[in-house]
This record gives sequence, C-alpha cells and structure tokens, in this order.
Amino acid sequence: MSTDQEAPASRQQKPRRPTEMPGVLKLWETSPTGLDPRVDLFLSSLAVDSRLLEVDLEGSAAHAAMLGVKGIIPQSSAKALTDALAAMLAEARAGALKPDASAEDVHSFIELELTRRLGDTGKMVHAGRSRNDQVALDMRLYLRQAFNEAKVGVLDVIGSLCDLASANLEAYMPAYTHMRRAQPSTLAFHLLAWCAALERDWGRFDDAAKRADECPLGSAAVAGSGLPLDREAVARALGFARPSRNAMDATADRDACVEYAAAAATLLMHLSRYCEEIILWSSAEFGFMDIGNECSTGSSIMPQKRNPDVAELVRGKTGRVFGSLVSLLTIQKGLPLGYDRDLQEDKAAVFDLRDTLAGVLPAFVALVEALKPKPAAMAAALETGFAEATDLAELLVAKGVPFRDGYAATKAAIAAATGKGIGLAALSDADLAAVSGAFAQAGIKAADLAAYLNPSACVARRNLVGGPAPVRTAEEIARLRHFVEDSSQQ
Repeated sequence: MSTDQEAPASRQQKPRRPTEMPGVLKLWETSPTGLDPRVDLFLSSLAVDSRLLEVDLEGSAAHAAMLGVKGIIPQSSAKALTDALAAMLAEARAGALKPDASAEDVHSFIELELTRRLGDTGKMVHAGRSRNDQVALDMRLYLRQAFNEAKVGVLDVIGSLCDLASANLEAYMPAYTHMRRAQPSTLAFHLLAWCAALERDWGRFDDAAKRADECPLGSAAVAGSGLPLDREAVARALGFARPSRNAMDATADRDACVEYAAAAATLLMHLSRYCEEIILWSSAEFGFMDIGNECSTGSSIMPQKRNPDVAELVRGKTGRVFGSLVSLLTIQKGLPLGYDRDLQEDKAAVFDLRDTLAGVLPAFVALVEALKPKPAAMAAALETGFAEATDLAELLVAKGVPFRDGYAATKAAIAAATGKGIGLAALSDADLAAVSGAFAQAGIKAADLAAYLNPSACVARRNLVGGPAPVRTAEEIARLRHFVEDSSQQ
C-alpha cells in the first residue's frame, strides 16, 4: 500500500472539537491530561443544559453573597462576584451571553467566564458547593417555573370550558357508558366532568411544587461542606421554603422531575380523552358540533373535508409525554445513592415536557373556543335509545315498587315500545297494563309519562350535588370561576 493512501479508520487521528480551547481545564481536572475527544463529546451536556444558564446564574449569585457574609471569602470578592453574575444574567436575558461550546456544561461555562472577567476572584465562587448540588438547585429553580406555567395553563383551560358550559346549560344530550346512550344529560354537565379532572390536575402540579420547594445548595457532593455555610439564608434568598434535609438525598433526588412528568402525563391523558370526544362529536356520524376553521384544516386532495388536527395532535402528544415519565423512572430505578452521571439525562426529558405543555395547553384552549355546538342534533340523539328508562324505573320506586320489580317492569315496557317502534312516553295504558302489573299498582297512567320522561325533566330531577340539573351546573360553574380566580393569585 502506498504511503499516501488513506489510513484505516482505526488508525485515523482522533477528532478534535473545533471549538476546543487548549489549556482550559474542566472543573474536575487537576492536570492538563485531557479526555479522549470522543469521550469529551459524549460526556458534554452543554447542548441540553444551556437552558439552565439563567437559573444557574441566580443560584451562583445567592451562593457568592452568602460566602461573603459568612467570611468564607472576602466581602470585596463576594461583591465582585455578585456584580459580575448580575451583569451576566442581564446579558443572558438579552441574548448577549451564550455558553461557549468549549465548556463541558453550563456550570463550567459560568465559572470559566467569571474567571475570565475577574481573574482569581472568579475561582472563589465554587467554595462549599459541588456540581452535584449545583445542578440539583438548577433543576429545582427550573421546575418552579415549569410548575407555575403548567398551573396557569390548566386554569386557562378550565376557564375556557366554563365559558362554553355557561352557554350550554340546557343543551340536552345523551350521557354515555360503554359508548352507548345511557341517560339524558347536558353539554354543560359533560364539560364540567372535564373540569373536575382538570382541577385535580392543577392540584397535582401544585402539590408537587410544594414538595419540591426546598433548596439543595450546600449539600455539596454527597455529605455537605465543612465550611460554615448558611444554608437557610441561601434558601430564603432564592425563595425556597426551606433547605433540603439530607445532603445525600438532595444530590441524588429527582422526585420533583418525576412528579412533574407524572402530573403532565395524567393531564395529557385527560386531554387526550377529551380530544377523542371532540373528534367523535364533530364527525358526521355524531354531528353534535362543528370545529371552526381556525382550529381545523382542509385536505390536500378532498375539497369537502375539514380535519380536527388540533385534537388529533394533542392526542398524539400524549405518547411523547408518557415516554418522558417512563424515561425518568427508568433512569433512576437502579441507581445507588448519591449522585450518578445517569442523572444527566433528566434534563432532556423535563425540558421536552415543558415545551410540550407550553404548546398543548394554549392550543387546547383555542380548540375549545372554536367549538360550535349543535343543540338540535344533540337533543335528537335522545329521541331513540330509551335514555329515559332509568327515570321510569325510579318513578316506580317513588310510588312504592321495589327497585328490582320496577327495573323488570321498565325492561318489559322497553320491549313493548321497541316492538311498536315508539318511545316509552307513547305507550298507552293498555300497553302498560299488558307488560306489568307494577304500573297499575303504582297508579302510573300513560298520560303522566310524556312530561315526566321529557329529557329536560329527567335532567332537572337530578339536582343532587354533582348532578346535571341546570341549577347544579350553574353553581358548579360559579365555583370553578372562583377557583380559577383564587388560584391565579397564588
């Protein structure tokens, strides 16, 4: 083989990162003997954790200020550090400061940038902390924002559903079980069923945020620091309720990530179910509502079609969110305490979850606002299927007939009405007498049934707490509006 031929891949020179800064050490290095560039690239998390730049700067400033107050570093050095960090934060928010690709991660970048600006003073910022508690802090600060965004988004959805429900208190439609017409209900009541689950979703984000409201900074690598840190002061400065209680747990714990993912997964599961119903209701087969053109798209080949793309894509995003939850659980399931590098993978999942919710929640609000109910079509669905049957059985009970006998008498009446192709309210006295003596025993006349079995009457009677009677749904809408208003003030 001639000497100028290309060398085999196994003997080719190892790749070098084009932005590498020769002579710059990683935070953990003590000698200039660097990593294999391929390993360096593999270990780097900068492409993902650069999103933590602002929260890392905030945490570093609180830590540096405390170091000065406690006399661990000179006050003048602490002032220089906090001033520089404040300037860097302003630059980051303006888009003028971006992590250098030569840094291993966002934490390394900040310390190297401080050292570039302040010289040896920049090297003081890491006293009493480790990247382990530093990244744990950053994730808590990031999740605080993510929890709040999710809570606001859920409240927006509930508010939009209350608006639609208010306009449809007496839009009668079947309630379904097993996807079969079951009993008379209203569109408002169905929408409030969605709100009931969404209120729990809001509570999950809120509860998880409270559990995550503790500051891990000062836990250092795994066993805290021997320096006289003031963990309580740092926690207060960063707006936490308390410092974390165990250094080993604080650096290894990612429960807040899991709880955020679990709350998001449950929320998306609910929204997916609602989108499925919207897709069904807006189909020609149901015809209960239309979706405005602002939330539907046409076909590239069929001019007559409008597709429920928003509902379909929300439904599709659910799998992505479930995947993030499974990923976070799997990352941690076999890890010994304390910190392990596997935990570096938590960020991509959490960041993707936040991005997904940021898209899904406002899109779902827009979808709700674009729904155009068709009350006549919904009411027409109550004309067949005997959704009023339970009311007839309960009328017999109210007249003293044991429920099981009333159930049997009503079932016989349904068979008679089906044979004649009529509804229960159209049966004659002779028909009732022929199917069961229970009707005569209860003194029920055919003439009484038309008004009693009317869908509006069936719904109005269900005025217990949690029922679909318009008086109850109006009360629930008012309660939910207060909930949204009060929760928005938190």
